[in-house]
Amino acid sequence: MTTFLFLLCGIAVGILSGLVGIGGGILIIPILVYGFRMSQHKAQGTSLGALLLPIGLLAFIEYYRAGNVDLRAAVMIAIGFLVGGYFGGKWAQFISENALRRGFAVVLMLTGVFIWFRK
Repeated sequence: MTTFLFLLCGIAVGILSGLVGIGGGILIIPILVYGFRMSQHKAQGTSLGALLLPIGLLAFIEYYRAGNVDLRAAVMIAIGFLVGGYFGGKWAQFISENALRRGFAVVLMLTGVFIWFRK
């Protein structure tokens, strides 16, 4: 049953990510923490594992076919993400569960406020 729920979570998040271009981790992490009772560390690690290369490939292909991809920007961001992800993942292991969860919440709130007030 849990396997089916994980699959259903992936389908729902994939649809939303493909529709509005959000990072799946914004949705997956809260679902794993509150829906599946994972620790913040385990949820973040699981989300990173799920979001590796194959996840966005098909959505990327559709955007690329429609001419809606800046390939140079995507490659540069991916390289930066690779390096930054390594250090962020390494440093996160030294942060308390509570501080990590609160930091995640602050990032979500600031992102929401920024988007809400942009013209």
